[in-house]
Amino acid sequence: MARRVFFSFHYQNDVWRAGQIRNSWVARDREASGFWDAASWEKVKRGGDEAIKNWIEDQLDGTSVTVVLIGSETSERRYVKHEIKRSHALGKAILGIWVHRVKDMSGYVSTKGANPFDQFYIEEDGRKKYLSEIYPAYDWVADDGYENLADWIEDAAQAAGR
Repeated sequence: MARRVFFSFHYQNDVWRAGQIRNSWVARDREASGFWDAASWEKVKRGGDEAIKNWIEDQLDGTSVTVVLIGSETSERRYVKHEIKRSHALGKAILGIWVHRVKDMSGYVSTKGANPFDQFYIEEDGRKKYLSEIYPAYDWVADDGYENLADWIEDAAQAAGR
């Protein structure tokens, strides 16, 4: 089953890496959403914080899965945090993919970033349950993301009842 997917990532650092992953998904006849190209991002950014949050909300609408592409600084990005919180609140399926070993346009890789799901928790049975205990994270290179992305997305969607 084709899923509409929102890709969340640190635009400045990881847009090239995100493009490679998104294109691997699109190339397999899947429908993707939430990809920021430079022109769109610059236009939205000029509108300020509220415009960015509205754009994110529009992009999340109609998607069933949020894929957080985790680069070296992703966990520190304000809007990635917002996208994770909103996706969780909306009951979206969520998964993370480390992209640090995916080469950028210059052929460089980056350092592995922190799991952004470690920053959020819910209260369950009187204890904190971190989103990293709920949502899986994979390594694009080590876990063969090109071959497994569709399965990861489908597994996450089914786990979320989507």
